[in-house]
Amino acid sequence: MTPEGTVHPVVSPWGRFGLYSFFIDAPEPAIVDTGIASSPAEGIVPALAAIGRRVEDVRWILLTHGHIDHIGGAHALWELTGRRARVVIHEADAPMLRSRQAHVAEYRAGRGRYLRDPGGEARVAAAADAVISGEMEPTLLVRGGETLSLGGGITVSVHALPGHTPGSVAYVIDGRRAAFTGDAVQVHGAANGFPGYTDPAAYRAGLEHLRDEIRPLNLYLGHPYRRADGTPYGVELDEAQAREALTHSLDAERRIAAAARACLEAGPRETDSPYSPFAPVAAALGYTGDPTLEPSPFFTSLHGYRMQHNRTAQHRSHRS
Repeated sequence: MTPEGTVHPVVSPWGRFGLYSFFIDAPEPAIVDTGIASSPAEGIVPALAAIGRRVEDVRWILLTHGHIDHIGGAHALWELTGRRARVVIHEADAPMLRSRQAHVAEYRAGRGRYLRDPGGEARVAAAADAVISGEMEPTLLVRGGETLSLGGGITVSVHALPGHTPGSVAYVIDGRRAAFTGDAVQVHGAANGFPGYTDPAAYRAGLEHLRDEIRPLNLYLGHPYRRADGTPYGVELDEAQAREALTHSLDAERRIAAAARACLEAGPRETDSPYSPFAPVAAALGYTGDPTLEPSPFFTSLHGYRMQHNRTAQHRSHRS
């Protein structure tokens, strides 16, 4: 028998890399994140069968945030549980579970402003149609601060970590300091080599909360995020690795913030650079990755700094 509360990583195939979910073995078993539409049948079901567990017995579907590679399989998984599992997401990201169109709106409002790609919006819409298994209403909306009981004395606390998305959260197994953070800890980014977040200040505050308050003994990441030299972490980090990943994430954000501040204070300029209007940031950081590769973390994050800069400028203007 597997000890209750044991965590099992589940990988589902998708393109050039896999998608990661986690099974928490408990009297009311939980799956953290669901991959895309095909992930429940192709990854989760066989992984549970391999450890003698059944998808029909899953009672909690815990979503760390609303991006398609984390919520795309939610409806399909919910169906496989006989619609008995409770689906949990932060209220700020719930629109992305309710509507495929919300993903198109997110693209249009953020990175889509910079990609110079007339067909980009249509491709995002097509991807949402293809990999989101169904639009649905969540069972439980959270804000952070809630405690969920998985039975047998096993509880999971919800911690709001806005930054990567407005509704990013960590689920922490109480008493064990095992934290599931989805994409809230980016280190130096994943395949694109750049960390992605929509709100830089909130992202940094979330990292500090993890480092100073949660202090994870085990940290479960949504992807194999990378060190500065490009080598990936795994998705299951021990205490020392978790501390290192959080420190490096904060250091990376600090460097990007300094470069972004210099660019924005000088005034962003439209050029022929693929990094336009933020080419000085790429140059200052030595970043040579493809800024158009979805989900375009370079433009996502730099747009976040631009919005932060504009808010600060408006506040100063009102005070004067």
